[in-house]
Amino acid sequence: MASQNARRLKRLRHQLRTTLAGPHVLAFLPAIVLGAFWIGGEGWLMVMALGLPVVYAMAGGFGGSDHSGSITRAQDAQDVPLEKLLDDVLAECAAKSRTTACFLLALDDYDELVDRYGQAAAQTVMTRTADRLVGALRGGDRVLTMNKGLFAVVLAPVRHLDLEVSIQMSGRLQQAVEEPISIDSTTVFMSCSVGFCTSARNPGSGGSDLMAATEAALTEACNNAPSAIRSYAESMQNERVARSLLADEAAVALENGQIRAWFQPQISTDTGFVTGFEALARWVHPVRGVISPAEFMPILEESGQMERLCEVMLYHAMTALKDWDKVGLAVPQVGVNFTSQELRNPKLVEKIRWELDRFDVAAERLSVEVLETVVAASPDDTISRSINGLAKLGCHVDLDDFGTGHASISSIRRFAVGRIKIDRSFIMKVDRDPEQQRMVAAILTMAERLELDTLAEGVETVGEHAMLAQLGCGHVQGFGIARPMPLEQTFDWMRAHNTKIEDTPKISRSGN
Repeated sequence: MASQNARRLKRLRHQLRTTLAGPHVLAFLPAIVLGAFWIGGEGWLMVMALGLPVVYAMAGGFGGSDHSGSITRAQDAQDVPLEKLLDDVLAECAAKSRTTACFLLALDDYDELVDRYGQAAAQTVMTRTADRLVGALRGGDRVLTMNKGLFAVVLAPVRHLDLEVSIQMSGRLQQAVEEPISIDSTTVFMSCSVGFCTSARNPGSGGSDLMAATEAALTEACNNAPSAIRSYAESMQNERVARSLLADEAAVALENGQIRAWFQPQISTDTGFVTGFEALARWVHPVRGVISPAEFMPILEESGQMERLCEVMLYHAMTALKDWDKVGLAVPQVGVNFTSQELRNPKLVEKIRWELDRFDVAAERLSVEVLETVVAASPDDTISRSINGLAKLGCHVDLDDFGTGHASISSIRRFAVGRIKIDRSFIMKVDRDPEQQRMVAAILTMAERLELDTLAEGVETVGEHAMLAQLGCGHVQGFGIARPMPLEQTFDWMRAHNTKIEDTPKISRSGN
């Protein structure tokens, strides 16, 4: 009986507090006070002025424990697990017939922030961003600091929460993140991608279901980053399952030969002859056909299969060199892309030495292709030792996608680079755009001064090819020369290409 009376008293106090603090009271409060003064004079005015706060305090209005009065603060997800928090909030929503939502925010380019400014600066950004998110929310909403630039926001139960309100809240959170942050006299600008799911769209009934749905929405947002906002939809869960199945298939495909090397030729702008091939990964699926690298490469990276992919590509490259030699086709070298994971292997040089000995291939016939972004953002001594060790072994070192990673001249020399591959973004319309011509000319001049060879990627037209030759680029590669092709097709292509060059009429000098 005592507990029932206590519950009744608590409910009465809550109703009284709600009545006294509701917006309707705020609207009529001036009229109430004025009416009291009009009817009873100054005495009634004093009663109203002192009585209302007393009644509100007796109702617990200044120390209420409901969400509307609690303080929002950022918490570490290790101390407050997101799934447990969602379970508690969903249970409260079910008891009170209310709704909630979970938001996940991922800072765009967080890894680049760490590489450029260091882990301490990144932690400062995380702390200040969490404080700003708190400032953009209501009392009772929860902010959790996850890891690697990730935040979770869980809304306190509310009566009404639709898609439009959730999108507006996502935008408000993004605005809070995008305010500049000062770190050691440097201004850092960040943005974030947001994925969210309301409890009304929860595919299950528990916190784990809501969390998985929000993660699916965030994945979709990150795929469209920067500053993307995505709400959970049922189709995302299907894509998530399909992606998981594709990851399992990709691991098997690496072992059964479905993922193999296709080869794209590189030719000299001076002679026109083939100066090498680049080995490019292609997945030939037995049902879906050729799967784009843009689809399966991120899956291999996420599942930690990139080192195994490099081994497979190296094997196919060595095999191709031996097969071309057997039929008398001259291919000076083959380029294989090496990822940062592979380059961090301290035994990489010995592994490559063993492969070259196994196939009886000279080291200078292997071109190690390294992305400029790896060189520009990598102070890692292991990577430097691996690249320089391969160069000392006799392998060529190509700096891939040059112009996209802001590699300094000192880093180019430090990594024993022998050739730069100019990114396609500089090559497009180079025959028609004077600005593109000036950019390429500047890169070629720098390369000449540094005694570096050059290759242009993504050449698609005869005009681009001709202009690059005029500007002095040593080699070209792209769809305008040939698309990547399986090994068995390279034999006929090379014979036809060599025949075409040999049949080209020679222009003799006057007087000879």
